[in-house]
Amino acid sequence: MSAAPADKRLRLRLTAAAESIVRGGHPWVYSDSILAANRPGQLGDLAIIYDRKDKFLAIGWFDPDSPLRVRILHTGKPQPIDHAWWQSRLDQTLQRREGLFGPDTTGYRLIHGESDGWPGLVLDRYGSTLVLKLYTAAWLPTLDETVRRILTRVPAERLVLRLSRNIQELARTRFQRQDGQILHGTDPGGPVVFEENGVRFEAEVLRGQKTGFFLDQRENRREVGQLAKGRRVLNAFSFSGGFSLYAARGGATEVTDVDISAHALDSARRNFALNQQTANVTACRHELVQADAFEWLASGRSQFDVVILDPPALAKRAADRPAALHGYERLCRLGLERLAPGGILVAASCSAQVGAADFFEAVRRAARFNGREFTELKTLLHPPDHPAGFQEAEYLKMIYLRF
Repeated sequence: MSAAPADKRLRLRLTAAAESIVRGGHPWVYSDSILAANRPGQLGDLAIIYDRKDKFLAIGWFDPDSPLRVRILHTGKPQPIDHAWWQSRLDQTLQRREGLFGPDTTGYRLIHGESDGWPGLVLDRYGSTLVLKLYTAAWLPTLDETVRRILTRVPAERLVLRLSRNIQELARTRFQRQDGQILHGTDPGGPVVFEENGVRFEAEVLRGQKTGFFLDQRENRREVGQLAKGRRVLNAFSFSGGFSLYAARGGATEVTDVDISAHALDSARRNFALNQQTANVTACRHELVQADAFEWLASGRSQFDVVILDPPALAKRAADRPAALHGYERLCRLGLERLAPGGILVAASCSAQVGAADFFEAVRRAARFNGREFTELKTLLHPPDHPAGFQEAEYLKMIYLRF
């Protein structure tokens, strides 16, 4: 990963607007922001960006096939991007996680992409298994070196490679890399098991969504567990039942999982089975419903004391934002129809295109439309192992309302 000889290094100049954005710390440079280059760039080149006064501005990964052309690694004074630089960056990243988790939590994020200074790369731990996910092909030319560096600092039984859908074909044809490929260790033979605050879960690290589990909702799952004692809980868009299992451990009398995916519901069933040694989990009635959550909420009359609404992202693009906000408000209106007096609504969004302020206001509008008095208990954003260092990284938000 060392820089090329000076006369062969890729040198770029940007528009004045893009130069200002990069100087302000934003980690992305789009293709239409590049004014000039000294040569055609190759995948994985270290592109050096110079400002209008021909002074060093930044250096980053170059991807000639992506509209997001450069992902910034470093700004400020010039530094060699060599082995020592990478080791220092990895050590700094791991140090940010020190003290965050006790021995009863073995599933968490070790590297969170751009916000940790590793643009387009995520590393998650699930017990003795590491999952490395790439969102840019720029890492592929030096992947072996990156894996060796990680394993030196984070020994593991295995390391699994996951690839964003948009780079899978290139990875296969040019680099012989596959989504779900095991780069170190042996095939786990199925999901791997890890702990989160003492709750046992399975993670489908080879083929599951993201890296196999939604680690980012850890803090919200714990909050739900603390609210659930003696309550009936509805978990809409339940996926593998994480909120439900915390609620059961927290003393919920019954939990209902609603998800359109039979595969997700099967995973929820297995997660409950993993925790049958816990008395509260064993005592809690667990119902699984395969259905479209919007339709199920609209068609039934059962009442619950806690209603959890955690849908997939409703806005993939900026143009989707108005429809998404309408969708979140409609969903909350439906959820409130199922909420018993004195109940708690827990609503989440994982859409980066929908800002926290707009999302929270959409939920509040639904609450006001419902006509009941309510108290806003709290709002939560990203957990500490998922830092959000720039606006586009701010995707997760959750609001708690008591009626």
